[in-house]
Amino acid sequence: MASSKAIDHQHASPSRRARSVPIGDYGFLSDGEVCALLAPGGSIDWMCVPRFDSGSVFGRMLGPHAGSFRISPVDVEVPADVRYLPGTMIIETSWGTGTGWIVVRDTLLMGPWRHEETRSKTHRRTPNDYDAEHILLRTIRCVSGEVQLVMDCEPVFDYGRRTAAWTYTEHGYHQGRATAEGVDLPMTLTSDLRLGFEGGQASARTLLKEGDTRFVALSWGSKEPPLTYADAYARQVWTAHHWQHWLARGTFPDHPWRTYLQRSALTLKGLTYAPTGAIAAAGTTSLPETPGGGRNYDYRYTWIRDATFALWGLYSIGFDWEALDFFSFIADVAERDDQLQIMYGIAGERELTEYELDHLAGYANSRPVRVGNAAYAQQQHDVWGALLDSVYLHAKAADHLDGRIWPILDKQVSEALKHWREPDAGIWEVRGELKHFTSSKIMCWVAADRGAKLARLSGENAKADEWELAAAEIKEDILAHGVDARGVFTQYYGTDALDASLLLAPLLRFLPPDDPRIRATVLAIADELTVHGLVLRYKVEETDDGFSGEEGSFTICSFWLVSALCEIGEYHRARKLCAKLLSFAGPLNLYGEEIDVHTGQHLGNFPQAFTHLALINAVLHVIRLEAKHRTNGHVNAEDLGGEPEPDA
Repeated sequence: MASSKAIDHQHASPSRRARSVPIGDYGFLSDGEVCALLAPGGSIDWMCVPRFDSGSVFGRMLGPHAGSFRISPVDVEVPADVRYLPGTMIIETSWGTGTGWIVVRDTLLMGPWRHEETRSKTHRRTPNDYDAEHILLRTIRCVSGEVQLVMDCEPVFDYGRRTAAWTYTEHGYHQGRATAEGVDLPMTLTSDLRLGFEGGQASARTLLKEGDTRFVALSWGSKEPPLTYADAYARQVWTAHHWQHWLARGTFPDHPWRTYLQRSALTLKGLTYAPTGAIAAAGTTSLPETPGGGRNYDYRYTWIRDATFALWGLYSIGFDWEALDFFSFIADVAERDDQLQIMYGIAGERELTEYELDHLAGYANSRPVRVGNAAYAQQQHDVWGALLDSVYLHAKAADHLDGRIWPILDKQVSEALKHWREPDAGIWEVRGELKHFTSSKIMCWVAADRGAKLARLSGENAKADEWELAAAEIKEDILAHGVDARGVFTQYYGTDALDASLLLAPLLRFLPPDDPRIRATVLAIADELTVHGLVLRYKVEETDDGFSGEEGSFTICSFWLVSALCEIGEYHRARKLCAKLLSFAGPLNLYGEEIDVHTGQHLGNFPQAFTHLALINAVLHVIRLEAKHRTNGHVNAEDLGGEPEPDA
């Protein structure tokens, strides 16, 4: 589904239509503290410093005057090729012009671990041998002929509200420093190009001939930037080796879909805030679920419910350290807080006050642009089950239960049992009327069920007995009120509406996969809650979610359907759907939150951790079932094909 064609969104009025880079065409860079999105045309259109959730310095995705950083040939808009260097977070863009070829490589540098005195006080996880350098490095090489190059760097601090002022440093025309009133983190631009300043923009123009090399480094913090191309190239090579060595720790099956697993693993690592181990839900804010609509949220935070899926995914592909770091972050906030929230800031912040940036037009004129997320204060009853399931997964993988975990476990199971009979906002964080959502009840059952198992392992037999009885009571209530006349689990008590979150019922072992109610639910969702085979969260006309307008298919739900189909033995249908979903990957194998069922374009914040976690689990489900079918002689030749092909 690669596409470098700009979107002309029909939802905007004729006078306000905006041509925008398709969300799925962006490349994702990260150093574990900062991320950047690179457009195919050579422009960094999104980057926040000094953290994922800080104010942007490049925000062109959300407004034309919010800053960008472009390197490209003059008068050439579309590159010949964009790819990741294999096994890395380094993007290589190749440009062909009428007179020559150049190659640009972009990366957020990683370097050796720095002394603790230079680190943020929020760093709580076990240090590794590597660390963020706080430098965005761009190298250029002319491989043939000659090419006229342009470089324009225009940071606009605080989400486009504070224009930069540039001054030269002691390095003369080769280094400039950008500052703004009220901003205490200056940006330094260093290059072997000669820099000029025009207003808030630093620029360079040069003619490159075959064999010429250049570099541009944008830095913040205490690490000295490279001053020569040789130093810049050496640091880029060190960064490439870092990512390749990290990826080599994983355990990936020898399968044609291996590359999707590897890119998903790298993306999840890139969305992990290294100082705390928290996984951000996405790298962006306010990319629309509906172009021109109001379903625009800030996803640069961490959700407790992601813990279960993260541990499933990370343990499955061998990244136990990363799983432990995220689990430890969750344990930290659960131990600290009397009331567990559904989400936190990436350093454990509780308050994520939501407000709108009226000066930004939004991606493709899709307002509002939001910072913060009001859902942090919602009551969502799946949170206790997500925590307990992650504790259970962690205990099984580590083969022991940390001594500090029992008080946390006891408190959270008690909270689930205290509140499970009450309505809530549900897994989708609806802003309409609270309901008795069936998936929330199932997650409360998970809290009691996993709590009982962990209590038994810990020798707390009285608690185990108590919680087993509670789990049985919750299950009985769900089966009495959350199943309709045809034996299908429904979105909430008293409705016939479907909800894709019920695909989790077999994955969480609420009932055995061969239970007729499980099978009926999975097939009903597959047949009735899909458009062109892609799964909707729910039908917006049946659910009061507090918003108007349509939304795309939720890609995580489609991958959940793959896994659920595998659970009920529908191998061929599961594999066909998985191949179709993989065919919708962006040109760099990245996914947003949604896929537009009519155009195949990615929607929502990008890249989306939840989607990549679900991809890992779905692909592994299919591969495991494929191996079983191969052993039994039930796999056809077409089932073992290489690259996925979309359905007609």
